[in-house]
Amino acid sequence: MPNKVLVVEDEANLLVALEYNLKSEGYNVFTAEDGETGLALARQEKPDLVILDVMLPNLDGFEVCRILRRESDVRILMLTARGEEIDRVVGLELGADDYVTKPFSNRELMARVRNMIRRSDSDDGASASTDAETLASGDLIVDLTGHTVKLQDKPLDVKPREFSLLALLVANKGRAFTRDQILERLWGHDYIGDTRTVDVHIRWLREKIEPDPASPQRITTIRGVGYRFDG
Repeated sequence: MPNKVLVVEDEANLLVALEYNLKSEGYNVFTAEDGETGLALARQEKPDLVILDVMLPNLDGFEVCRILRRESDVRILMLTARGEEIDRVVGLELGADDYVTKPFSNRELMARVRNMIRRSDSDDGASASTDAETLASGDLIVDLTGHTVKLQDKPLDVKPREFSLLALLVANKGRAFTRDQILERLWGHDYIGDTRTVDVHIRWLREKIEPDPASPQRITTIRGVGYRFDG
């Protein structure tokens, strides 16, 4: 069955072009010209990827992204016309997986779409490199078989990629990983997005497993390197 792609874009000519190009690649394409319709379609069709413009009528792309990320793990590729740093940072902070700045080439966009769909099909990246079924560090339990995390015997609500990231770090306790190494392990060697998406996922994990996320003791930042799990 073809992968589903939802395009939410209010620029009619661009929307038609995107729909045509995506269908030519074999995707099942749904389109919307405003945020509210796009959100409704996403809930109804459960696409594998959402291509989401920032500037939308009724409900802007940032708000749609925020709602979608709260409700699901669908891949989100944001489009921004302004090319401003703040747009890209806000998009990543809200949970977008990648972004493209207008104007963009069809080749670039299709490459990113293929990469994101491929990562979605492979169940959100690599699992921890260990034969153990359960990883434990104090009161933190990572069940690799059940794909669950418990802290003080209470289950935590973690997204699939957060789980993969936590499993990678816990399985390699004491080892520092660079952002690029994390991206390659979990997002794939051909990922061409922003390394700051790692920082966003680290922050989300810290909010769930650290007593004080502002002063993390479990996932520590190694200046000039990346991140390390210290237990």
